[in-house]
Amino acid sequence: MQRRLTAILAADVVGYSRLMELDEAGTLDRLQVNRRDIIVPLVGAHQGRVVKLMGDGSLIEFPSAVNAVACALAIQRAIDAGAEIRYRIGVNLGDVIVEDDDIYGEGVNVAARLQTLAPVGGVAISKTVHDHIAGRIEVVFDDLGPRVAKGGERPIHVFAYSISANPVRPEARPDAGGKPATRISVLVLPFANMSGDAEQEYFSDGITEDIITDLSKVSALSVVARNTAFTFKGKAVEVTQVAHQTGVSHVLEGSVRKAGNRVRITGQLIDGSSGNHVWAERYDRDLDDIFALQDDISRAIVDALKINLLGNERPSSGERGTTNVEAYQYYLMGRHHYRRGGRRNNSTARRLFQKAIEIEPGYAQAYAALAIVESLLLHINDPAVSLESLLAATDRALTLNDRLAEPHAAKAFALLAQGHYPAAIAAAKHAASLDPDLPEAYHVLGNALRLAKQYVEAAASYERFAILAPDDFRSLVMAIDCYRSTGSEVEARDATWRALQRLEKTIALHPDDAMTLALGANQWGALGQIEKARAWAKRALDLDPDDYIVHYNIACFHAGIGELEQAIDILEFCVPHLRAIQFHWMQQDSSMDPLREHPRFKALMERAGKIFEPTPAPKTS
Repeated sequence: MQRRLTAILAADVVGYSRLMELDEAGTLDRLQVNRRDIIVPLVGAHQGRVVKLMGDGSLIEFPSAVNAVACALAIQRAIDAGAEIRYRIGVNLGDVIVEDDDIYGEGVNVAARLQTLAPVGGVAISKTVHDHIAGRIEVVFDDLGPRVAKGGERPIHVFAYSISANPVRPEARPDAGGKPATRISVLVLPFANMSGDAEQEYFSDGITEDIITDLSKVSALSVVARNTAFTFKGKAVEVTQVAHQTGVSHVLEGSVRKAGNRVRITGQLIDGSSGNHVWAERYDRDLDDIFALQDDISRAIVDALKINLLGNERPSSGERGTTNVEAYQYYLMGRHHYRRGGRRNNSTARRLFQKAIEIEPGYAQAYAALAIVESLLLHINDPAVSLESLLAATDRALTLNDRLAEPHAAKAFALLAQGHYPAAIAAAKHAASLDPDLPEAYHVLGNALRLAKQYVEAAASYERFAILAPDDFRSLVMAIDCYRSTGSEVEARDATWRALQRLEKTIALHPDDAMTLALGANQWGALGQIEKARAWAKRALDLDPDDYIVHYNIACFHAGIGELEQAIDILEFCVPHLRAIQFHWMQQDSSMDPLREHPRFKALMERAGKIFEPTPAPKTS
C-alpha cells in the first residue's frame, strides 16, 4: 500500500438529480462538453491528473495546493454564471492511499466534504490549503470558520470564494521593463476612535470607509473590502499575522481624534511580511479640511508604495458628493446607524440622510443612501415610506450621479416591488458591477432571482450577501428557503446553524427586536429546539403584537413543527395586511409547504388572491 501527500480537487454538479429529471439527454451532453472543453484542458494546464469522473462528480489530484486552487478558480471562471450546469469545488491537501490509478483515504474524504460546503460557482478550501496558498493566489478567500458538512462529522475549518460574486480584479500592470509588477494589496484596519467619546465612533468609521474607497480607485492596488476589514474592529491584532490571514502585502492602521472644530489623524503603513513601517504620519487640521486631509493620506500611501497612476486615475475624495462638512457628518452618522441594522437604526439613518440632503440638496451619496434605507423599510411595511418616496430618492440619486452603485440597487428594489423581475435582476447586477462589495446589490439580486424561481442562483447571491455583511442574518434565512426549494437539505441545515449564530448575536445586542426573535423562532423550530422556539415566538408577539411580518414568521414556525391549525389562524390575521410582493413571496415560500394541501389554507390563498394582483408575469421594463 502506497501513501503520498497530494492536493485533491473534488467537483460536483449543483442540482444534478433535478437536471437529469428535467432533461436527461441534454444534461449528459452539456456535462460531456464541459469535461471535454473546460475541465480536462484546464487540469492539464495546471499539471493535474484526472483520477476519475463519476456521474456528475470529478476527482483530480495536483502536485501542489497552489496548482489545485488555481485550476479550481479557472474552471469556475470558465463556466458561465447563467449556465444550467454549475459546480461546487472543494480542495484539500492531505495524505492519500494510492491503489493502481485510484486514490482514497481521509484526504479525499475531506475534499469531498469541502465540495458540499462550497458556494455555487465557487471554491471551498481547507485551512491547510489556505496556509499554503497565502500570498500566492490573486484572490482573498473568506474565512467561514469551522463547518460541519453532514451530521456527526467533525468540523472542518473552511475558507470560501465565490466567482460569480467576485469579479476578477485587474492584474498588476507591467513595470517599465515589461515584466509583471509585484502584486500590491492593502488591508485598511478600522481607525481607532481616540476622541474619548463613543458617540464619535461614526466619524472614525467613516474616515476608514472613505480611505478604503479612495484606495480602491487605484487599479494596480488590491484593497480588502470594507466588510472584511471591519471584522477586525475593536480587536488587538498582530499585523504580520493578520496580513498572512488576509493574504495582503501591506496593512494600514491609524486613529482619529475629533474635538470641536479640530481633527487629528495618524496613520501607519506596515509591511505585512516583516512588520516594518513603510510610512507614518500625523495630521492636525481644522475639520473644514477633512476632505483634503483624506486626499493627502491616500496620496501618501500610493507614493510610499511607489505606484504609478494611469491616466486620470487618482486616489481622492473628488467624488465624495459634497464639500459641506456638516452635511458630510450627518451622512456619516446615518451610515453608522444603517450599518448597525434593524428597523430602528434604519429609521434613524433615514432621518439623518434627509438632514444631510436638507443641508446639501445636491448630495448624490446621501440620496443614494436614503434610497437604500427606504427600500429596506418599504420591504418591512414601514408606514413612513412609500414606493413613491423610494422612486423619488432613487431618481434623484441617479440624476446626480449614475456611477454610484447604491441607487441602482435601490432601483432594483423598486422594480421588484412593481413585479418587473428581469429588470430588477439587471439593475441589481449592474449595481454589483459598479461595486462588487455592495451587500445590498446581492440582497436584492437574491430576492429577484428567488421570485423568478431561479433558486440556485438566488442562494449563491444570498451567500455572497452573507459574506459581505458578516453580522446579517436575513441573507442566510433567505438562502435556507432557496436550499429547501431545491431539496438541498445539507446546505439548508448548515445555513440554519450559521443564521442562528448571527440571530443570537443580534438578540444579545437588541433584545427587544421582535422581527429577529420571530425569524429565530422559525430556525430553532427547524432544528427541533421546540421549547426555545416557543419562547422566542412568545417574546416577539409580546414586544410587537401588531407587526404582520412578525406574525407571518411565527406562522412559518408553527407550520414547520406540524401545528397547522395554529399556523393558519395566524395567517388568517396577517395575510390581508401584507403587500402584494409579500403575498407573491408567500406563494412560493418553502415554509408554507406543510400547509399547501390544507383546505383552510387553500381557501385563504384563494381569498387573498382576489385582494392582490396575480403573480406578475416577467416584464422587460
